[in-house]
Amino acid sequence: MSVSRKGRIFIILLVVVIVADITHLLLQRASNGVRIQQDAAYSRVPDVALVQPKPAPPTMSMTLPGTISAWYEAPIYAQVSGYVKMWYQDYGAVVKKGDLLAEINTPRLDAEYAQAQADLKVAQAKYGLASITATRWRSMGQSQAVSGQSVSVQNANEQSAKAELEAAEHKVAQYQAMIHFKSIEAPFDGVVIARNINVGDYVGAGSGNMNANGTASELFTVADTHAMRLFVSVPETFSSILRPGLVAKVTVPQFPNKVFEAKFLTIAKGFDPNTRTVITEFSIDNAEQKLWPGSFASVTLTAPADKGVYTIPTGALVFQEHGMQVATVDANETTHYHNITVGRMSDAYTEVSAGLSPDDRIINNPPADLMEGGKVRPVDPEKGYLSTASAAAAAGEEDDE
Repeated sequence: MSVSRKGRIFIILLVVVIVADITHLLLQRASNGVRIQQDAAYSRVPDVALVQPKPAPPTMSMTLPGTISAWYEAPIYAQVSGYVKMWYQDYGAVVKKGDLLAEINTPRLDAEYAQAQADLKVAQAKYGLASITATRWRSMGQSQAVSGQSVSVQNANEQSAKAELEAAEHKVAQYQAMIHFKSIEAPFDGVVIARNINVGDYVGAGSGNMNANGTASELFTVADTHAMRLFVSVPETFSSILRPGLVAKVTVPQFPNKVFEAKFLTIAKGFDPNTRTVITEFSIDNAEQKLWPGSFASVTLTAPADKGVYTIPTGALVFQEHGMQVATVDANETTHYHNITVGRMSDAYTEVSAGLSPDDRIINNPPADLMEGGKVRPVDPEKGYLSTASAAAAAGEEDDE
């Protein structure tokens, strides 16, 4: 074979290789273009996870902190100034109404009382003299022995003396009432839960024991603990369950395994603007005297829930200018937004009282750019995602119970 013929064959083969390579590249480019178009078309339809509304539990329950107070609790202050002569009831003493708690020495008050009694005797003597004199002058006036003006003067003197006598009597009565306050007495049957005085302490009228910095405190605090009052601040969201007949389950740290029953007593009927809570009062029978005033309480409230309420994941909520909405998917995998009415909300689940039906397919965590009428592709979420969320929600509900 000649050299020229070999060269032509080589050139032909080279051209064939080049043409084949170009053809392959063109086919590859066309295939890539089709794939890119398919990927773009696929990406335009977002993957979404769907959930369905679940009926809310038949009862609603929550656990809140509370404070236990005595049925009656009276801080007792001194009404006279003086020094403590003796105290007779200590912390924890069970007292009856009128029992003596302490006595106060009041030298100044005693002296003023003695002065008032002496002034009363003077007033009595003056009134006696003025009355006798006026009687005589009235007799002489009848016989025209003295002028009518003189009789009128003596009558006025008698009335003035009588007024002074009445004033002196009232003054003595006032000091007698104050003398009574030298004895500090229990205002009702109960327990002494505080004693802030010692023998020799100076106490001021209308206040209590004067300590080193000049402040005053009550002498005693007496509490009636035959029954206890429980105060709970209930959030505004749950206030609808507060009604007569509601019974709360109460536990206290000192008796962790004992559950006390508290009966609904009254409600403040006004919310605290700072906390959006309402003070609710319950009563607890304390015949065994196990509960003490000032105890912290864990209060569990349970009440029938409203019917026709569904729960959905909180992540399914959509906040728009139209209000609270959810995105649903119809049989053609098309998105539609629906207005809903929400009730109680938690981190995991939210109650919906209107706007949903049990058959609705709701998008959980819908994309922010998802529009009305947009196509979606329902997919199963990653294994463990929803189960983890459900477990967390269930744990939260168990904590509430």
